[in-house]
Amino acid sequence: MQQYSSLQEQNSQLDSNSSTVLTTMEQLQAELWLERSLNQLQSRLNHCLTLTMSYEESPSSPKGHPPLSNNYQQNTQTKQAEIFQAVVNELSIALSSSIVSFCTSGEVAIAIVQPQKTTCKICCISSGSTIHVETSSLAVNIGKAKKLDLELNSEIELKDLEQLENQKPQSAWGLANESLGVVGWTITSLKPPTDTSDVFIIEQILDLMAKAAVICTEALTRLKQIESLQQEAQHFKNRNQELKRTNQLKNQFLANTSHEIRTPLSSIIGFTHLLLAQGYDPTKQRHHEYLNIIQSSGKHLLALINDILDLSKIEANQLEVNWETIDLPQLCRNVLALVKEKAANKGLQMQFDIDPSIQNMVADPLRLKQILLNLLFNAVKFTKTGTVGLEVNSKEDLMYFTVWDTGIGISQENQSELFQPYFQIFNERHVNGEEGTGLGLTVTRKLAEIHGGWVEVESVVNKGSRFTIVIPVEQNSHGQQEANTISREQIQKDKNKEKNSNIPVSKHSSSILLVEDDAPNAELIKTYLERLKCKITWVKNAAQMWNSLSKQDYSLILIDIVLPDANGIKLVEQLREHQQYSDICIIAQTAMAMKGDRDTCLKAGANDYICKPIDLPLLATMLSQYITLD
Repeated sequence: MQQYSSLQEQNSQLDSNSSTVLTTMEQLQAELWLERSLNQLQSRLNHCLTLTMSYEESPSSPKGHPPLSNNYQQNTQTKQAEIFQAVVNELSIALSSSIVSFCTSGEVAIAIVQPQKTTCKICCISSGSTIHVETSSLAVNIGKAKKLDLELNSEIELKDLEQLENQKPQSAWGLANESLGVVGWTITSLKPPTDTSDVFIIEQILDLMAKAAVICTEALTRLKQIESLQQEAQHFKNRNQELKRTNQLKNQFLANTSHEIRTPLSSIIGFTHLLLAQGYDPTKQRHHEYLNIIQSSGKHLLALINDILDLSKIEANQLEVNWETIDLPQLCRNVLALVKEKAANKGLQMQFDIDPSIQNMVADPLRLKQILLNLLFNAVKFTKTGTVGLEVNSKEDLMYFTVWDTGIGISQENQSELFQPYFQIFNERHVNGEEGTGLGLTVTRKLAEIHGGWVEVESVVNKGSRFTIVIPVEQNSHGQQEANTISREQIQKDKNKEKNSNIPVSKHSSSILLVEDDAPNAELIKTYLERLKCKITWVKNAAQMWNSLSKQDYSLILIDIVLPDANGIKLVEQLREHQQYSDICIIAQTAMAMKGDRDTCLKAGANDYICKPIDLPLLATMLSQYITLD
């Protein structure tokens, strides 16, 4: 009996030790299960993130200008869905393991936050099944327990998720950090422990779910960073492509402009050479023809320069706009008269249709003419045979100017690029070899926009084109504001003139001091004014000007603003500071032709201003206001 008792005691001790060893082994297995499950999840998410996020350009997007935001948003949503599904699958596999399956159903779901709603939507669920969870009635301020049957795309209240997160055992874990905010929740159902041996397993499961939520949130954060970097990289790629394209267009512009400039220059230089070689004879008809060609070529050069300057002024917001109520039918007839000869030379018919009820509108007449001339000259240029027309109609306080032709037409691809600076369409049917700077349509559109309008284009290849300019009949508040700005500028000009009008002018003397450093310009002005019986003293710089003034009295100074040894504006101011020279009239003659240059000269003390290239008859008219001319 004693021996049995002793054996029984030994067996009891052995059972106790075996139970301890078994418990330790179960804990070790659970810990290894947790580590293995987390490693597997981390590996799976890393694989998702290392896959290249492909970017597909939208078929409807213009080549080279993809809509970054929409495509990246769609791509990000797809990658998020992949991450959520990977988390659900890996957790489902882990919770289905025999080590922990007796504590959980093995079902996992992820609910994502819905903006501006109090619910979350189930976006992923393991095996496409239903997950059953129950809110605890023991939580503070929860009230009665609620059973939830969650399916794919079903919604769950945020307050229920908060209950599942706070109850014991926990059934929901938030996906949130400072970078993302609250993105969503992972959800699973756990069975309450039945004995103390289950508690450790439940703790491991809770640890897995909590760490899985952190890993998932980190993966989403990395995804956001990758998206941001790819967007930035794509932006720089597009920007680089755009810069390359712009550089190509500028090179093309320079080549075209070089051609355009050299063509009239060849005529100017060539016919001048002929006149010099033959000796100019005013009685010879061909010499008059040479001079007409030289003058025409010079005007063409000036028009090219004005195109370039107009675009520069518009982009710098320095273009002067003068709003006037204009006689529209008369303006259109004047424009057509300028185009008619060129059209006739090509054998083209001209057609003009205007609504008889149309009389007046508010616009800048100079700029409106420029718009119509640009379109009409283009129509003539790109039409080999047929007709070029202008239609004018009004509707709902808008004026519609349509320039149409029966020319070569424009493809849909080229229409999308038509108003880009420097862009030109190459077409082998372009018969006359006429090109241009590629700025005409760009300037036209910008001038229409300044008038509060826009440009519409319809064109069919080999059938012709229709360009329609739409402009408000009356300028809107923006236009009125521009008009007020112009009015203020005009008032300032008048004040400057009034200020300068106090300077006495001599109508009895024609002695002029010409300050000009460019010899050809000086010779031109000097020769022309001497024909008008003016007495001209020519000096090349500021030092010579002061020296001449100290030796002789002059009634007028014609001064260039850009001189090699001084600033002409400063010189005018210095002249006005000397009482000795306060009676001398000063006219600024300069190539400074941007907005505000005239006002700058008048403010400094000049009586008047004329821009280069100098219109000689206009100069004579201007001088006659201050001195006596024969």
